[in-house]
Amino acid sequence: MAVKTPDRLEDRWRDILAVHARTMCEIDRVLHPHGLGASDFEVLDILAAESPREGDQCRVQNLVGRVHLSQSALSRLIGRLEKDGLVRRSVCAEDRRGVWVALTPRGRELHAEVRPVQREVLRRMLAGGAE
Repeated sequence: MAVKTPDRLEDRWRDILAVHARTMCEIDRVLHPHGLGASDFEVLDILAAESPREGDQCRVQNLVGRVHLSQSALSRLIGRLEKDGLVRRSVCAEDRRGVWVALTPRGRELHAEVRPVQREVLRRMLAGGAE
């Protein structure tokens, strides 16, 4: 049986994955009462950063490389967020294949409400205080 040493690249990688998994599970747990999961929040958070003013939009294609979901999974997630009234989708006039997505006022409110909760989990989990 191989002995774990801090210098082994694969051990460091597995440690990163373990922290990621624990953190995502904790974010899911604390956001569940708000009707969100970790991936839902991640999309809302990116949209809030990319389109800080009411009416600002972001192309869905710009989200693909920033969230850890396939393009089809991201489309389904955006569809759920739209159904819940948190985002609005529209077709890009310049490129009919492109889709714009924007936070609704309700989406902005929910993001602002749960952002401190998510950030506290990140502080706790990434400070080595995983419980």
